[in-house]
Amino acid sequence: MLNILTLSVGQLQTNCYLVFGKKSHSSLIIDPGDDADYIIKVLSDKKIKPIGIVATHGHFDHLLAVTELKLTFQIPFYLTQKDEFLLKNMRASAKHFLGIDADPPADVDKFIKQGDFFALDNTRLEVMETPGHTPGSICLYNKSESIIFCGDLLFSGGGVGRSDFSYSDNLLLSKSLEKILKLPKNTRVYPGHGQKFWLADWKK
Repeated sequence: MLNILTLSVGQLQTNCYLVFGKKSHSSLIIDPGDDADYIIKVLSDKKIKPIGIVATHGHFDHLLAVTELKLTFQIPFYLTQKDEFLLKNMRASAKHFLGIDADPPADVDKFIKQGDFFALDNTRLEVMETPGHTPGSICLYNKSESIIFCGDLLFSGGGVGRSDFSYSDNLLLSKSLEKILKLPKNTRVYPGHGQKFWLADWKK
């Protein structure tokens, strides 16, 4: 059984998820978009032990706290190789869109791909490649509990992630949506921004 804490961080109100097993309290940090001090405090207060950082894609608003968290806890950082170019450009992007000076990007310890998984106690989160919003966008899916962390693929109330960037791909985005919409309708969806929702309630 997984516990999930949702922290809304940064100017763009990114959902950072702390996903941990009830027995060990070992946690993955998903999409730490900013406010590293706040994330660290919550981890300490809840006595949660972080074991890794995963980004659903390479946009800066999902990455701004990665460097500080990685240095603080000495834990690995995971991203897809196809989004590494966005990671390398995150400081320029943060300056352009928000006017802030970001930390230098962290090194990726392992590039993840379709079929990889993260073990938490006796359950696991599986990597599903869902490109379109960015070339290397992923979701993290737990089949036994019908839970998916979808990054900026789709949102509560309908709608999908932007596909008007030069590197976005509408066709791939459509295929990724088809892939996710084949999951059980009782799947709980945890998006990169906004409220969680049931997959059955999503409408494009």
